[in-house]
Amino acid sequence: MEYREMAPEEFNDIASRILYEDNHILIFNKAVGEIVQGDKTGDEALSETLKAFIAQRDSKPGKVFMGVPHRLDRPVSGISMFAKTSKALERLNEMFRTGAVHKTYWALCCNPAPKADASAEDGFTMLENWLKRNEKQNKSYIVGKDTRDAKLAKLRYRQIGQSQRYHLIEVELLTGRHHQIRCQLAGLGCVIKGDLKYGAPRSNRNGGICLMARSIRFDHPVRHEEIFVEAPVPSDWPEVEITTCADAK
Repeated sequence: MEYREMAPEEFNDIASRILYEDNHILIFNKAVGEIVQGDKTGDEALSETLKAFIAQRDSKPGKVFMGVPHRLDRPVSGISMFAKTSKALERLNEMFRTGAVHKTYWALCCNPAPKADASAEDGFTMLENWLKRNEKQNKSYIVGKDTRDAKLAKLRYRQIGQSQRYHLIEVELLTGRHHQIRCQLAGLGCVIKGDLKYGAPRSNRNGGICLMARSIRFDHPVRHEEIFVEAPVPSDWPEVEITTCADAK
């Protein structure tokens, strides 16, 4: 099996964005515009880019395995996990399915979050909606519980910072529905900066939206030790002062 050879600039960029790697798992800092797995556009997916990178870095003959246990939308940045062995992929798939992988997202929104639940010690508020996906529009809508094909979407949110124009909302994702965070926050009136599809007044210059997979916590599927990985905030986000969460970085 032959993979393309990367130019030094691309090779170094990929290497710099690996947040965690061992024999079973690779966690990567995905940029806006990159796709995790191949789609109808025909653009090279990160799964294929990483295969080429590992083949070149490790002088690896033969086929490189790179499984995809979860995905990020193209306009979203941040943590994306890949499995380097079939055993890890099988176990990670099950962990994502059962909610054993804990994911935190940061969203820079045009409006503040509604007042937090006063009874929650950690400042998070639970948000539940029923969502239905419109395949033709590639968009999800909040609908009634009894709507055909509606799926329950659950997350917890809290506002952790703000700038003069924007508000930083932290989200713990509890289910994995299509465009869930984008749709549910928009339903609160907290449209994500740059997200034209869900009501933002203007796009971002890079074509993405200000939503990132900030951190991930899970028990290693093979070694069974806790792994915590955090991605850096994109350099092109407006500077935000963290105001309500002392341990946010």
